[in-house]
Amino acid sequence: MTASGTESRHIGIHIDRPAREVYDYASDPSHLPEWAAGLGSSIERTDGQWAADSPMGRILIDFAPRNDYGVLDHDVTLPTGETVHNPLRVIADTDGCEVVFTLRRRPDTGADEFRRDAEAVSADLATLKRLMERA
Repeated sequence: MTASGTESRHIGIHIDRPAREVYDYASDPSHLPEWAAGLGSSIERTDGQWAADSPMGRILIDFAPRNDYGVLDHDVTLPTGETVHNPLRVIADTDGCEVVFTLRRRPDTGADEFRRDAEAVSADLATLKRLMERA
């Protein structure tokens, strides 16, 4: 738990592709439907914002600017208006990389839902790995 009492779980996967290649792919919002099912099966840019029809309803996604540090953080604004910050990193590891997502348990999330969220993130990262390593 963090100082504020919020539980976090770091979910990572090794991808046997160069970090820059993985970052370039994953940082393009138009690729999200290919690997991040939790954010929806389609995404569009409307009025300068990325929006997706997700399993939670219509969401807005605000991405960190492109950078040389592998930071893929993104804020997701839920249909309720609540915004959730999602830390995501691509970390170089010799010829490959580690992709790490920090899942934070929101105060209104029960243990079972938090476990399901972690499983969904793991599945998304596994999909990203399959896509990147099939080349």
